Amino acid sequence: MEAKRLRSLDVFRGLTIAAMIVVNSPGNSTSYAQLDHSAWNGLTFTDLVFPFFIFIVGVSLVFSISRRRDEGQSDSYLIKQISHRTLIIFSLGLLLNGFPYYYFSIIRVPGVLQRIALTYFIAALLFLKTRIRTQALLVPAILIAYWVAMTRVPVPGFGAGDLSREGNLAAYIDRLILHGHMYRTVYDPEGLLSTLPAVATAIFGVLAGVWLRQPRADKEKLLGMTGAGTAFIAAGWIWNCWFPVNKALWTSSYVLVTGGLALYLLALCYRLIDVKGIQRWGKPFEVFGLNAIAVYLLHILFLKLQNLWHITLADGSTGNIRFWITEHLFGRLSPMNASLCYALAYTLFWYLIFQALYRKKIFIKI
Repeated sequence: MEAKRLRSLDVFRGLTIAAMIVVNSPGNSTSYAQLDHSAWNGLTFTDLVFPFFIFIVGVSLVFSISRRRDEGQSDSYLIKQISHRTLIIFSLGLLLNGFPYYYFSIIRVPGVLQRIALTYFIAALLFLKTRIRTQALLVPAILIAYWVAMTRVPVPGFGAGDLSREGNLAAYIDRLILHGHMYRTVYDPEGLLSTLPAVATAIFGVLAGVWLRQPRADKEKLLGMTGAGTAFIAAGWIWNCWFPVNKALWTSSYVLVTGGLALYLLALCYRLIDVKGIQRWGKPFEVFGLNAIAVYLLHILFLKLQNLWHITLADGSTGNIRFWITEHLFGRLSPMNASLCYALAYTLFWYLIFQALYRKKIFIKI
């Protein structure tokens, strides 16, 4: 059993958070295609960020719960702690969705933090209360069940197998239960039914965490992760022929492809940092990784504040302070490059803030 802290997990988490800030923070209304979600089916760099974070949540909870068990904490106490953390993260998601006006009659109920909370809760309970074999079997069971439901269960007015924005089963269920409380009028990318395959993403992380804790040679661990990653990616793209890779629906093929790519990145971080000891490159990302939820929450809140500050732009149109800053600092660049430069500068801004906290060993645990 591995007792040392794997710094690669913190760096992986920090890489994901840094990518989140970049893709969430365009400086204007334009962005490179890879820095935006795919229009519907397909995969961009941006579509990798959220599943990577849920994957590392699964990996990390294995180490956290195992350490607490080794310290003598009972399962009942751990369940209380897990439940408490889930409630806090979910509540922070609602806080973020409602900011700054909190019109509860129309507040969006699902969200990024809400999905993180739910997948963490389910994956943590499964890790505590079931055998690893059960968890491994649950992944294909979930993915196949979701595929069958999405392609065989008829939706009133659309029939079975309609995977359009409005006609798919997940969107229909969200409209029935969450009408008026969704991100879009007809669907929500973090809706109810699509959270089920997101749990499979978290379990992938749990299985990777268990594998890393095994008393095996580093070479064997790396081969296991890259081999599994290759198999998942291949299976996902084959499944794509019948159940398209789609982030908004969190399709089963999407789970496999993103899970495989997450294993590749984890293997790379593990090899460079924990095996080879090449750590300097990962320091900035470790800063983000050790305060991940706080960084996410604050950067979104500050973006919302910027959007509230309306200001006249050089062409006479009305924009917000974010657009104005981009125009004045990076206006000589093309719109896409100016947008990207703002996003990178905004990421650096938060890095400097949390680096100061990191130096003082202040970690905001949620």
